[in-house]
Amino acid sequence: MKNKFYITTAIAYTNAEPHIGFALELLQADVLARYHRLIGDETYFLTGTDEHGSKIAQAAEKHGKDTQVFVDEIAETFIDLTKKLNISNDDFIRTSDQKRHWPAAQKIWQKLAERGDLYKKDYEGLYCVGCESLKKKSDLDNGLCPIHKTEPQVVKEENWFFRLSKYTAIIKEKIQNDELKIVPDSRKNEIINLLDDAEDVSFSRPTSTLKWGIPVPGDDTQTMYVWTDALTNYISAIGYADETEQFKKLWPADVHLIGKDILRFHAMYWPVILLSVGIDLPKAIYVHGFVTADGEKMSKSLGNVIDPKHLIEKYGVDVTRYFLLREIPSDSDGDFSYKKLEDRYNGDLANGLGNLVQRVATLIESKLDGELVYKKEVVAKEVGENPEIKEFFDESGYGQLVKEFKLHEVLSNFIFSRIAIANRFIDTNKPWEIIKNNPAEFLEIMTVLTAMIHNISWWLQPFMPETSQKIFDVFGDSGERQIQDNYKFLIKKGTGLFPRLQQ
Repeated sequence: MKNKFYITTAIAYTNAEPHIGFALELLQADVLARYHRLIGDETYFLTGTDEHGSKIAQAAEKHGKDTQVFVDEIAETFIDLTKKLNISNDDFIRTSDQKRHWPAAQKIWQKLAERGDLYKKDYEGLYCVGCESLKKKSDLDNGLCPIHKTEPQVVKEENWFFRLSKYTAIIKEKIQNDELKIVPDSRKNEIINLLDDAEDVSFSRPTSTLKWGIPVPGDDTQTMYVWTDALTNYISAIGYADETEQFKKLWPADVHLIGKDILRFHAMYWPVILLSVGIDLPKAIYVHGFVTADGEKMSKSLGNVIDPKHLIEKYGVDVTRYFLLREIPSDSDGDFSYKKLEDRYNGDLANGLGNLVQRVATLIESKLDGELVYKKEVVAKEVGENPEIKEFFDESGYGQLVKEFKLHEVLSNFIFSRIAIANRFIDTNKPWEIIKNNPAEFLEIMTVLTAMIHNISWWLQPFMPETSQKIFDVFGDSGERQIQDNYKFLIKKGTGLFPRLQQ
């Protein structure tokens, strides 16, 4: 039987068009989804948009547009980004979808009420519009939201509250014993500390204050607090409202992939909601960091916001994918600059991968009439005699690094270190000289190099799918995991994969 793998991104907030941080999250989730498909797991990949809340209503008003029209337009830019980045998502959920999403969110609310875990009370405190969340003074940095650098509003209103404190000890235990696994450990420790001080949390706001959202069932004076509604997307998209077979098959999620700024909601609020209504918890939450630009936080006022669509148009989709996945550590903050991108392009892609493919293809085309018949024993002999070649074909670290959410290390320490091994092998053996006196040895060298390029292409598939396919096409490679003995590679060399950039 195939293993099941269900992965989600956070749903993007539709008050503005996509930024590079969400592009990174899409790419990381896409690598995980493609990897699990590659190893034969039955994989389902969900992303989408979070379309309710006062911040969105304010953004629509600022643009002079009807709120639904505004979110329709912004949601389309996120859908377009998934296509431009070559994201392999199976579904895209929108929280303003009254047929697909609203019934599940309202069903969750009713179940929480039935459990006696909702109660109404007056509230006076601090509210950050940017975070769409209530804040304690201890959450602030010199009186400001540490993320948005703005002073929270003072609000006084009657809301529905959720008995979060009733369940925090149970959730803490599940996180500590990795029943709900938080990656990396630093984020696990962070949420454990937050759980120690957890209080009951507001789950609604007055309709007079928040009109744009899902109405609270049975109380037309209240609108669901945006996070109460948004978190439900992970089950609404797969049929929770009607308890479909898809829901039963896919839930629990294997990985929720999120940014560090929304850890509290996913590792505290969401599992407690699920615990209250009797639904299994997700298996893991992977947490990535922020992307800065030339060492500074991105902001419109500084003029340093990076548009991922611009990167794709300028450098191509796989170059964009490679740089973000390689340069930004999967589980912590990283920095973007055009110089770093172009250095990586020329160093890793043009000089490393592109040069290797071009040299090997050219030698087979010019010296073997473009054909090479693969022999397993040739590669086995080289593996037995050459420790570095043995290291090249040892795949044990590849899957382990993926499962540890160290995607940047898969590229740097596994794939591109092996590209370096292959380039050293060709430089050391100088097949263009050996063919003059020893055609049989030349053929053996080219057989090993072709097997290396086959493996590199296979490993690259989750990260750079277009490039991987181009390499397979150059070599007439079927792309099957194992090369069959006597398989005939037929070279169809075209232009180089990565022509050098003039910086």
